[in-house]
Amino acid sequence: MSDTNGPGALLARIRAWLILFVVCLVLSGLTAFPLVTELRWLDSSLTGWAAPVAQALPGLAEWIHKVAGGLETASAEAPYLLYGTDWLAFAHLVIAVAFYGVYRDPVRNIWVVEFGMIACAGIIPLALFCGPIRDIPFWWSVIDMSFGVFGILPLIHVRRMIKRLEAVTARAPAPEAVPA
Repeated sequence: MSDTNGPGALLARIRAWLILFVVCLVLSGLTAFPLVTELRWLDSSLTGWAAPVAQALPGLAEWIHKVAGGLETASAEAPYLLYGTDWLAFAHLVIAVAFYGVYRDPVRNIWVVEFGMIACAGIIPLALFCGPIRDIPFWWSVIDMSFGVFGILPLIHVRRMIKRLEAVTARAPAPEAVPA
């Protein structure tokens, strides 16, 4: 009978949560590359099959239309501006790669999880400070801040599990050396 609270089971749960977090981080990053296409599709869907959403949330539909138009204009007249979103996407992918170290050795690389938690927490002041400067509606800043909240929750859980793994493995007796 296997121990569901032993180091092996704990390590498996840590790795499963890390995989989920990294997949979400990668997907979030990948969606930053095709922004013009995504917003064009989203804007047209709000006048098509998703019209009930636009009717229920007219402010959202207006905002999506405005952003889609701005991205279309930027893409046509100043495509170099969209290079910034390429870097945003790249940053997501690079941060995701950093979590491989945690996957390999969670106790030794817990600092990556803590770094991720700091980054998630940093989303909130960034959105509150930069949102008004960039004329972002407050309700949209709340959506942006939710990424920090939803990102930090699994990381808090992973950090707690890593601390438990550290405690369990510190108590475990060292294997005896085998004579040569």
